[in-house]
Amino acid sequence: MQVVGVTTQHEVYVASKVHKFRMNEMVVIEDGDLYQPKGEVVETFSYNRYIPMGFDKGLADDQVLKTLEHIGYDIGADDIHLAKVRLFEEAVQPIQTGAEVRHPHFDEISSLLVKAAPEEGLVLGEVKSTDFISETIPASLKGLLSIQDHEGVRPQNGVPFIFDIRAMQQYPHIGVFGGSGSGKSFGLRVMLEELMKLRIPTLVFDPHFEMNFSAKAEGVTDSIDYQERYLVVQIGRDVGVDFSALSVRDVERLLSAAGSLTESMINVIQSTHKRKDSYQSFSDRIANLAAALELGKQKVEAMLHDGGMTRDELERFDTYRKLLDQFGSLPLASVKGIQWRVNRLNQAGLFQQNIRSIEEGIHSGQLVVVQGPVWLLQVFSSYVVGALYGKRRSYKDAKLQQLQGEFFPPFVIVTDEAHNFAPKGFDAPAKSVLKEIAQEGRKYGVFLIFATQRPTLLDETITAQLNSKFVFRTVRGTDIQTIKEETDLTHEEGKRLPYLRSGDVFVSSAIMGRTMAVRIRMAHSSSPHTLNPFDELREMKQQDSSQLLEALKPQLPLAETSIMSQLTALNEAAKRSWDVQQWKKELDRLSRDGLLKKEKTPFATLYTEP
Repeated sequence: MQVVGVTTQHEVYVASKVHKFRMNEMVVIEDGDLYQPKGEVVETFSYNRYIPMGFDKGLADDQVLKTLEHIGYDIGADDIHLAKVRLFEEAVQPIQTGAEVRHPHFDEISSLLVKAAPEEGLVLGEVKSTDFISETIPASLKGLLSIQDHEGVRPQNGVPFIFDIRAMQQYPHIGVFGGSGSGKSFGLRVMLEELMKLRIPTLVFDPHFEMNFSAKAEGVTDSIDYQERYLVVQIGRDVGVDFSALSVRDVERLLSAAGSLTESMINVIQSTHKRKDSYQSFSDRIANLAAALELGKQKVEAMLHDGGMTRDELERFDTYRKLLDQFGSLPLASVKGIQWRVNRLNQAGLFQQNIRSIEEGIHSGQLVVVQGPVWLLQVFSSYVVGALYGKRRSYKDAKLQQLQGEFFPPFVIVTDEAHNFAPKGFDAPAKSVLKEIAQEGRKYGVFLIFATQRPTLLDETITAQLNSKFVFRTVRGTDIQTIKEETDLTHEEGKRLPYLRSGDVFVSSAIMGRTMAVRIRMAHSSSPHTLNPFDELREMKQQDSSQLLEALKPQLPLAETSIMSQLTALNEAAKRSWDVQQWKKELDRLSRDGLLKKEKTPFATLYTEP
């Protein structure tokens, strides 16, 4: 391998007759005057006699071709492999043309590739095109992972990519970007497995109900048992909001997530909410106020003076009068709007639990997965993130003031579909507290990992604070433009984004100091959504057919004319409520599928075993 063509302080062209260059391959240039600069292949090309000599618009321009001829390459006969190599550090002078090029020894580039030991960082994958230096990789960095590749599962044969989690104290927050099918959710799963490995307290908001780690991935035999390291809770069933702990501002935030609030509705909340209100006391007050406003003050006063009411009715109308005296100027429509929103959140189970189990999980170093529909997660996240961040902040502030505070551990907040929680251009329940954490969280040891298919829709203040970005395949031009603005991806890497394989990712991180191409390792656990929906259809059809055959077996051979008399028995056995026509259709289908045999006799049509 040799340097050819015109060279600069930033990039050179390298040629070889035998070696086919690969993207992101690392090389060392034997230029003693510049202390053997190192670089990475950013563009590759093969030139041979079948390409017209007039080709001069690509990598092989006239200058490169002339140099190749001068150093002994036969342009008309040889296959010539070319690569554009970008130097890791700017050279003080251009590289010597004709200089020899070789693959590096691990020790020469270890500082560029590995920033943390495997037991102290997140082992997320394998640095692409580093198999050339596999023989010189130390034993401590070998055998750490498996890779899902073209030929199936293979052992690690390159340098592991280890994300230095400790460096997040200086360069906080991670963004995970990628379109549908790019491997984004898979990469997020691998990150969460590594956080569990290090027992880092983590809070995950899971709108897709897929972050469960109980099922081992196919082909995985030796891995950490995550069973004791994570906790899955559902909003309304396991966790909820302690209404009595809410301030007026908290109530406003929660109710605005159930439906946008007008100025008049906000006034209703501020007027009617009392400190330490329980859900029952607040909802009763709102319901009674709505009923009183509907009746009107005159009617209420008249009912109280007329008499003839039971004691309970008297108490109820007396309550109406007191509420009208206090809040009679509030508009009925706004009161009813608040009543509807409070009822909607209660019906979703939000006010029937508390967050004690989440706090306990964070304290014990677990990964706590909170599941629920997106709209409810938006509501709940604003409360739980504010509460936990407040506890951590109070502890750190007390410690700085040399006061005694209750310890609350540092933790990581992870969410998929992050643009729903912190959207650009409009407000969302959790947006303000997430923006605060993005800007100030590192001082208190609270960090964000935000995954989204649409980085363009994510709040710009938060995007700017994501110091490490994992960029999977992205197709939309606006998203690619946003990613290029927020990372140091080169023009060539930007052009590759729409064509990345699922599981390949560009890691642009201030921690690493440059963009790296990585293949995400095989996850130890599998998502409950891995079954192909078309396979699911086939399985359900087979299961349904098996169930019907079991129900039919005692009745076979079955005459078509006997279906009516056997209808009750057939429906009970098959757990169906079909009529005769439906059973005939199913019997014909089973016959077409070869599971039953249909015979026409002079007396009747018979269904028998095949």
